[in-house]
Amino acid sequence: MRLDKQTRSRPTSFRALEEDGEKRIEGYFAVFDGVYEMYPGWSESIDQAAFEGALEDDIRALIDHETRLVLGRTSSGTLILRVDDKGLWGSIRVNEDDQDAMNLYARVKRGDVSQCSFGFDILEEEREVDEATSHVHYTIKRVKLYEVSVVTFPAYEDTGVVARARDCQALRTERLHQWKEEMKRRLKHGA
Repeated sequence: MRLDKQTRSRPTSFRALEEDGEKRIEGYFAVFDGVYEMYPGWSESIDQAAFEGALEDDIRALIDHETRLVLGRTSSGTLILRVDDKGLWGSIRVNEDDQDAMNLYARVKRGDVSQCSFGFDILEEEREVDEATSHVHYTIKRVKLYEVSVVTFPAYEDTGVVARARDCQALRTERLHQWKEEMKRRLKHGA
């Protein structure tokens, strides 16, 4: 379990649309079909069950993870989230009285802003290590979701990635230590 809030950005497509007099921003905040190279030597994917139970909480839609720039919220019905075979899909009802929301809507409509991110804690994950290449792959199995964001720049340099980089370094250090201990044992026993 990893309870330090993390964010992940994914290349995806959002669209701005107007239906029945309501402006909306819609798209996928997370997709299941990708393996994402997050750092040299490690990758990550999201399991299809990762969001089970996570949508029952009060989730916010933000602009660039800024808590002061709230676009919508599940408890108020201005953010709708659902999981399908492709991933975590969301629809944000744009508040036309909010200039920040209207500015973002215009940027999404023009295609100037087209990426997303989500903020979460990892409650369960699986780690696989390719012994031949030392490549590490994490599969996120279950999360606690806090927010979804429409972002200008993907945040691969964020704390989540830094935390993963530390994990990889710790794994490499552990493996080096195990190798040294094995070599000492062999030398001592003449194997």
